[in-house]
Order: sequence, then structure tokens, then C-alpha cells
Amino acid sequence: MCGIVGIVGQSEVAAQLYDGLTVLQHRGQDAAGIATVHGTRLRVHKGNGLVRDVFDAKSMALLEGRVGIAHCRYPTAGSEGSDEAQPFYVNSPFGIALAHNGNLVNTDALRREVFEQDRRNVNTESDSEVLLNVFAHELDLQKALTPEAAFNAIAGVARRAKGGYAVVCAVLGLGLVAFRDPNGIRPLVLGKRASAGGDEYIVASESVALDILGFERVRDVRPGEGIVVTARGELHARQCAAEQANAPCIFEYVYFARPDSMMEEISVHKARMRMGVTLGEKILRERPDHDIDVVIPIPDTSRDSALEIANVLGVKYREGFIKNRYVGRTFIMPGQGERAKSVKRKLNPIPLEFRNRVVLLVDDSIVRGTTSKQIVQMARDAGARKVYLASAAPPVRYPNIYGIDMPSSEELVAHGRSEKEIEQLLGCDWLVYQDLPDLEAAVAGPKFPGRKFDSSCFSGEYVTGIEPGYFERIKQLRSDEAKKKRRAS
Repeated sequence: MCGIVGIVGQSEVAAQLYDGLTVLQHRGQDAAGIATVHGTRLRVHKGNGLVRDVFDAKSMALLEGRVGIAHCRYPTAGSEGSDEAQPFYVNSPFGIALAHNGNLVNTDALRREVFEQDRRNVNTESDSEVLLNVFAHELDLQKALTPEAAFNAIAGVARRAKGGYAVVCAVLGLGLVAFRDPNGIRPLVLGKRASAGGDEYIVASESVALDILGFERVRDVRPGEGIVVTARGELHARQCAAEQANAPCIFEYVYFARPDSMMEEISVHKARMRMGVTLGEKILRERPDHDIDVVIPIPDTSRDSALEIANVLGVKYREGFIKNRYVGRTFIMPGQGERAKSVKRKLNPIPLEFRNRVVLLVDDSIVRGTTSKQIVQMARDAGARKVYLASAAPPVRYPNIYGIDMPSSEELVAHGRSEKEIEQLLGCDWLVYQDLPDLEAAVAGPKFPGRKFDSSCFSGEYVTGIEPGYFERIKQLRSDEAKKKRRAS
């Protein structure tokens, strides 16, 4: 998962791009980068680390221009080196910088096409660089540099690229180009702001970036749609690929997105509250005479759900863990060893809230299980009489292949295990999961009954289809063992 921002302004945009990245930092802590258009040149600065560490006053001063894009990254496939930081850049046909959130599922075939047919070279293992070269080739075929040519190039990308992607590009001589995959798996929102010099536009992964910069949220970019904002601030939009089964990623609502974001006209905050209501109702159905004394969230993303569970059950809600704000999100850390070491650095229990109580811990989801197991033990060590664990999401049994680092199936705690077996492995006295139909209904809410989502990590149903051997290849790229070997080499 990554965060992307693109802005066309009436004044310098580098500082705004920086601020936009800071509120999307939760989407990726591995690397960050900004590219701006200044006359006939693209200015690019990027590197490994948090946004605040990658940029300083000197590098920001070099990022001149009123058109720019920005990216914060966490690794899914490929290596984790500095050469993977985005935006990527090519100088042919016109000079293009590209930033990408998502993951292609036909990268290998595309990489061969780019080299053998398009006569273009890809220097890294990143599918984003492959995507950049596909877009550059399709734009070159147009023999023009107009919004219409850009839309035709996006249509060409949609015909060739398969997977989940939201993309922003800075194109010399044109302006900002943005587009989204035909299934709308990865999010992208469009915003507008009036200024003395004329209208300014932004596209970003989440609406919170618009809020912090004072842009009005116009709408989500439609699945398969292209957006072009010229350097003069003229907005053009066109449906470049036929919208397929619209399937926004449900894990955005479960975990990744900030609660103050709107996605697909759905409040992430309200969706998480509804998850808590449905899960609380399930707990009452299964254990109407429960002995739960207190509901405690595992901060931060489970708070909304935990509060509603406590309301449904009629028991106390308490904050039982203090979170160290200076440790990153353990889920998106690059190795299992680093994730495991970070749990105790990240959370510390308040014994008063656990001592001699039957505690229901609430988490947004359980992926590998290592963190959950340690937190359950923390609760016991703090004096809990019994420790129950509730997951606001169903069991994660399958890899996510559209841009979230859920590894090979063997590393998922729920893969091949019953809920009772998972319960025993995690060491809790009772484990309860959300049911998938309830999760989907909770996210859709009353405004969008029956809306479909990409729930593939729970159901194993992939909207784009999967080529034979794909899971074996991502296991070689994305498993913790594979990453460990790459770092060692």
C-alpha cells in the first residue's frame, strides 16, 4: 500500500505535496518522493525513510514548479532498496514522472513486452516502473501531447495492465495525468480549490489530504477513468476503460485508511462503527450470558469498532494500552522479526484496566497472528482473569495481490486452520471473528446496500483472475523469508 498526491496550482506546490504526504504517511513508511515540473525540466527528490527524514530545506527549495506529484511507499513485491523509491522518471517521449499505488498481477508478462516489443528498459524490480514504461510507450504512439492523447494512452494501459492501480503522472508540456484501474480496487479522489489566479486541482489516495490543504472534495475518480489537468489549470476527464465489476478494496476500511477519510462516498469512521455494531450483535448471539467486564481496543484502528461493541454489549469501554507514537505501524514493517520486536516498543498495558477482569480485546484484523499472540500475553501479564479476542474483520486466509503486503498463504495464521485452532495458537480464552457478509454490509452501510468490494483476502475470489503459477511467484518475492534473503544479499 502506498500514498499518492498530485497537484496543479497557481503557485509553488512542493510544500503542499509535502504536507499531503505527511497525512498519508500511514500508507507507507519505507520511502518518499516528490517530482515537480519547472519549465522544461522535472525536479525529483526521493529516498528511503519517513517524509520528514527524506526532505529538508535544501531539497524542498529545488522542487520548483506549479505542477507536481508525490509518493510514500511501503514494499509489497521486489526489493526494498532506495532504487525502489518513487516517483519513477523516463525522458521519452516527453519526460514523465509517475507514482503508483497498487500492484499489477501480470508484471512478468508486461516486463517482457516492454523490453521485447516496446524496446524500453526497466531498471528495477518494481511493477510501478513497468507501468510507467507502458504508459510512456502508449503515449508515444499518439504522436501528440494533448489531453486526448493522454486518454488514449490510459486506455492502452488498461488493455495491457492487470491488477489494482491508482496512478498520478507529471508530464512535461501537458500537466497532471491521473487514472484508476477498471475495477476501482485502489482509491483515488479528486479535489478543487479556488484561488485568485484560477482554479487549482488535487488528486490523492485519501480525502484527508484534501482536507489538510483546504481543497473541496469533488468526487472519487471513477474506475477506468482518466483525469488530465493542464499546466494552465484546465480539467479534462474521460472514461478510458469500460468500468468492470466495481470492487474497492475492503481492507482500506478495515485497517489502512484514516478514519477521517471518505472513500467511495463512505465515511471510514462510520464504516468502522458499523463493524463494531454487527460484531457486537454476533457476540450476543453466540454468548448471550457473556461474562465480559471490559472492552479494550488494540490501538488505533480498532477504537471505533470497540466502542460500538461495548455499547451493544452494555459493558465498559476502556483504553488499556498506551501507544508509543514514534514507532511505525507493525503491519507494514518489512520483516517479521522487525514486526515482532516492535510490538513491545509500540504498546504498554495499563495494569489497572486488566487486573482481575474478563477482558475483550478488539483488533481491526488478524493477519500473521504474531502481534496478536504477544498482545494477548501482555493482557494476561497485566492481570486479566480471562482474555477474549475479537476481530472486526473475518479470518485472513488468502494473500492480497492488489497492493497490500499480505504474504504467502503459509504465513497467514488463519490459512488452513479452524477458528478453534487459531484461538489455541493465539493463546486467548475465546476468539470471535466478524462474518464476511456482515463486514461488507457494515462498510456499504444503508446508503449502498448490496455494494460489492474486493474482499479477496477473506474469500479467495480475485476480480481480475489469476494466471497459473502466480501465487508461487509472489511467495518468492513477498514472503518474509524471501525478503530476509534479499536483505542479506
